[in-house]
Amino acid sequence: MRVILYTGKGGVGKTSVAAATALLCARRGHRTAIMSTDPAHSLADSFEMPLKGEMTPIADNLWGQEVDVLRELQTHWRTIQKWLASVFRWQGMNEVVAEEMAVLPGTEELAALLHIVHYRREGGFEVLVVDCAPTGETLRLLSFPDMMRWYMHRFFPIGKRVATAVGPLARGMLGLPTPDRSVFDSIYDLYLQVEEMRHILLDADTSSMRLVVNPEKMVIKETQRTFTYLSLYGYNTDLVVCNRMLPVEASGEFFDYWRQTQADYVGLVHESFDPIPILTAPLLPREAVGREALQELGEDIFGDEDPARVFRRGHAQEVSTEDGRRVLRISLPFAIREDISVMENDGELVVQAGRYRRNILLPRALVNLGVEEAIKEGDVLKIVLGPRARQGSTTEREAEGG
Repeated sequence: MRVILYTGKGGVGKTSVAAATALLCARRGHRTAIMSTDPAHSLADSFEMPLKGEMTPIADNLWGQEVDVLRELQTHWRTIQKWLASVFRWQGMNEVVAEEMAVLPGTEELAALLHIVHYRREGGFEVLVVDCAPTGETLRLLSFPDMMRWYMHRFFPIGKRVATAVGPLARGMLGLPTPDRSVFDSIYDLYLQVEEMRHILLDADTSSMRLVVNPEKMVIKETQRTFTYLSLYGYNTDLVVCNRMLPVEASGEFFDYWRQTQADYVGLVHESFDPIPILTAPLLPREAVGREALQELGEDIFGDEDPARVFRRGHAQEVSTEDGRRVLRISLPFAIREDISVMENDGELVVQAGRYRRNILLPRALVNLGVEEAIKEGDVLKIVLGPRARQGSTTEREAEGG
């Protein structure tokens, strides 16, 4: 099953692009499903029809679902949530508040995303398009598998042994609700599903992240950070869609100004995301609502291309740790070493290769580091980051190596 996840800053038209992609996939012969994991669902509004907590027919070859968070929590989280709520009540918390507090941040979106595992196992769909929450929530969600693996490997066995040994005593003397075997079984079962989801999403042959961006400075900056974080966690980004471009027929002084501004920012989009393929979508003369408008939007974006295909495999940039130092690798095919320079200033890298420039906003884990060296290794530029000499400094390096 091909899995395509769309994300982007709130308000960029992410849901419309995801819906248009799914509809076009269905009309080109793929048995397709589209699912929204955004707690503020708008997928039903895009198709102008009600969608339920299970897959609902939309059109030939197309089904849609707005995940019912309450039902998913009952399915995936109820045993754990029930125990957490009892702990909060034991501490004197109001019963209703305890129930709400027992829903940990991100569990709603996580429970929704676990549907990917379910539909992959069933094998009923050829393509699954996921309309994710805006970038901040999506990044938190995609980082969850790594955090859970860390917890399961380090603290889960210890916690289970302590609960087994101390639990009866704590319950008897203190009345403290300690987790029993059913709680640990639920956590482990959730972990196995999260691991399976992680393997599916990390498989670049079947799963892709796609970023929706508008030609606006703040949107592009946030999307740059998203792209770097996705690379950090190993997810394959195969496409960027630059949405709401002014059409050439929009004329007049007002539109001429905005068309030139958009053209400048499209250049920044290419600087930021090359060599990821970048497709554009025009600002439509009406809302992208209903199947007719969504089909028009899908055809404007993809033309004769198959929207389900993998547009690019591999990572345009990767972050790793070597000998205690952070290393950022960037794909720079065909670039000559003598033409490459790297400048860093307050958490942003500018990589110049001849006439071309790439802007990279570093994730928080790297923002206080400076460039120590830049080495060209074949088609890859290796940038080694170390402690900054002084706060706010600007450093520049020329690429070494062959």
